[in-house]
Amino acid sequence: MTITWRRQIPAGRFKAECLALLDRVAKTGESCIVTKHGRPVAEIVPIRDARPKRSLRGSVTVHSDIVGPILGDWDLDR
Repeated sequence: MTITWRRQIPAGRFKAECLALLDRVAKTGESCIVTKHGRPVAEIVPIRDARPKRSLRGSVTVHSDIVGPILGDWDLDR
């Protein structure tokens, strides 16, 4: 399926060509605005790279017990 690229697309056409439009946005990095009755209702934008730039392995330091009680023993017989 070949689609004509426009920055705006009616919702009905978006529904019919959704997967191809998503591929196009991912490939070109351009956004696309979906309209309903001529009014913008959604914007399809490429996702930013969600992967961290570097590994966080080894960046956490544990200084004490992180799962034990923080107030010591509890007196439950009161």
